[in-house]
Amino acid sequence: MASIEMTLPKMGESVMEGTILSWLKSVGDSIEEDESVLEVATDKVDTEIPSTHAGILKKILAEEGDIIQVGKPIAIIETLGDREEPLNIQPIEIAASEKQKGIIDIGQTMNEVSHDTSATSSHQRRFYSPLIRNIAKQEQIDLSEFQNIAGSGKEGRLNKQDVLNYLNSRKSQSNPIVNGIQKRSTNEMPLNKSGQNEIIVMDRMRKIISSRMIESKSISAHVTSFVEADMSTIVSWRNKLKEKFKTSSGQSLTFTPIIIEAVVKAIKDHPMINIQVQGDKIIKKSNINIGLAVALPSGNLIVPVIKNSGLLDLKSLVVAVNDLAHRARTNALNPDELKDGTFTVSNVGSFGNVMGTPIIVQPQVAIMAIGAIQKKPAVIETPEGDFIGIRHKMFLSHTYDHRVVDGSLGGRFVRSVADYLEKFDPNRPI
Repeated sequence: MASIEMTLPKMGESVMEGTILSWLKSVGDSIEEDESVLEVATDKVDTEIPSTHAGILKKILAEEGDIIQVGKPIAIIETLGDREEPLNIQPIEIAASEKQKGIIDIGQTMNEVSHDTSATSSHQRRFYSPLIRNIAKQEQIDLSEFQNIAGSGKEGRLNKQDVLNYLNSRKSQSNPIVNGIQKRSTNEMPLNKSGQNEIIVMDRMRKIISSRMIESKSISAHVTSFVEADMSTIVSWRNKLKEKFKTSSGQSLTFTPIIIEAVVKAIKDHPMINIQVQGDKIIKKSNINIGLAVALPSGNLIVPVIKNSGLLDLKSLVVAVNDLAHRARTNALNPDELKDGTFTVSNVGSFGNVMGTPIIVQPQVAIMAIGAIQKKPAVIETPEGDFIGIRHKMFLSHTYDHRVVDGSLGGRFVRSVADYLEKFDPNRPI
């Protein structure tokens, strides 16, 4: 027999650590290669980690609730081999910052969970991960209330999004009062009629987002250029085809993939937008990988990536956008779909905003915000003269890193995107 050290794999660009949510296997269990062994939460996604080898789970080195650095050992797997290979395993360095701060984390240890008196015999027949138990504990909900929720995880298991969807639809729920002050999560902020201040505790993802936004502002010199594009031709084309396309393909035809197509064309014209900075070097990326900012039901944000967008036609972009957005909102993305982005698009128009100044996703150097499409009076130039007409207008906000992208390039790029949108062929098929 040979002993293999299983380490925490890299789970996305800039992801340096993960929280052990639950072990799906116990010591002594047999494991097939690529079979899921444990569940891990990162700032980007919750995911199951597969085994790198077939064999027997000999030893678990990381407890549920521990925060483990990428590349650190988490288990020993005993595999078939000619001889025993000795291992020199260093103690796992658990990130202690969260525990020292006294912050309640949704990935706390099993010892803490085992004291949860809400785990009664009526629901012990259904498995609840430490993550689910801690959500129930924080929301002061008995686990028996989760019995009738259909789980979307493996073998019908409840995952975080299943529970969050249930809580969002649950109209009446109590909130704890601590020292006379009502405590609420960041997902729920009603008006306070008592005159008292509220303490809003950030969830794990919100704390990470906060850190990343500050980090990006400190790294990149943010500058934004604005262009207003005439979307009238595209609006008319989409209105004409959207129902037929929905019937034939089962896909919704939105404006986002059409705009992404224009962004890709503009990147091909201005490849120095598709770069990254590494020290004093500029890395020109060969692939165009478009990140799509998606707002989650929790109010947090995630950015899945459409890989090799430059090779996709419009129909393929429609399918990719719909698929990634849906799976982002249902917590079904895998880590590979959250890395290697080279340019990001954020549709602030979906919130009714006409423009925005988004923060760059590191290590990219540019991001574009899409505003709401509005009907406006506009001067229309014709061979017979100018006249006033109603046009569908939309602002594009292009934020870029002034360390490596000057105003000339940043401005010409966003103008190029608008030009492609305004020159859209109204007779093109899809």
